[in-house]
Amino acid sequence: MMYDDALLARLTAGLAGVLCCWGLAADTTLRLLTISENATFLAETPEGARTIFRVHRPGYHSRAEIAAELAWISALARDGVVATPVPLPARDGSTIVAFADGATERLAVAFTFMPGDEPAAAADLAGWYGQLGEITARLHRHARHWQRPADFTRKRWDFTTIIGPGAHWGDWRTAPGLDAAGRAVLEQTAMLLERQTAAYGQSADNFGLVHCDMRTANLLAAGDRLAVIDFDDCGFSWYGYDFAASLSFMEHEPFVPALTRAWVEGYRRVAPFAAADEAALPMFVMLRRLQLTAWIASHGETPTAQAFGADYVRGTVALGAAYLRQPALEPA
Repeated sequence: MMYDDALLARLTAGLAGVLCCWGLAADTTLRLLTISENATFLAETPEGARTIFRVHRPGYHSRAEIAAELAWISALARDGVVATPVPLPARDGSTIVAFADGATERLAVAFTFMPGDEPAAAADLAGWYGQLGEITARLHRHARHWQRPADFTRKRWDFTTIIGPGAHWGDWRTAPGLDAAGRAVLEQTAMLLERQTAAYGQSADNFGLVHCDMRTANLLAAGDRLAVIDFDDCGFSWYGYDFAASLSFMEHEPFVPALTRAWVEGYRRVAPFAAADEAALPMFVMLRRLQLTAWIASHGETPTAQAFGADYVRGTVALGAAYLRQPALEPA
């Protein structure tokens, strides 16, 4: 699916046509904010009231999966676990509104507007990651004890669905610029990761409901407050994978060890984080890097994929080669 000007114009017009479902007038303006899995818009009334709208990519999440995401966000906000924009129901009480884009049904959801900016790498990123570790621990604690609705359904993120035969984001082997030598390195890396994740296992202690995308683009810093947005990829995975996802697109940076230490220290201020789980973090970071390499291949129409492209893929090969030289991860 190509997010070209014609498609974006149709999405804008289609969303404008259902703003009335949330009680917004026709003179509300819409501005595209981001394109990733979905298209995210800012709606602003002449009086200055602002609302965030997300128009979902068809075929990625079902209506039931979107409803489950919104249910968890609402519970987190209600229970005071994390600062996050909350879903806004339409006037009829529904949280998901559909509109037609030709023969395609588009699903739209609305959230409260929350001010803030992405934490910048040039600033005290390690300080923010200490706070992010605390937030992540609270999210995991909530996930462990929250009584989910009976119809709650979200995707599972394990080896098979991250980079294996059932990968939700496609095959990393089709990544741009990947040559035969690089593919051989990553094949070895993937086989090692498969063995390591199997040895690490999945238990109630290390696997559950997680955000799965707390990268800096999904954090809003304002003053000393750090908020988390975009639970679109939330699902069932390893708790340590939340840290790996937070490093998305910067796994190769020299400051990663400092972020790792800060995150673990922050997590342990709130909840236990076993030494075996800390030792597994590099495994999850490599797993995530391969997953994002597949994402770049399958989402080439997005600005993010275009910005990273073949350079990111070559970086993945370098990281894979370095990972193969590391001592083997001991089973938990």
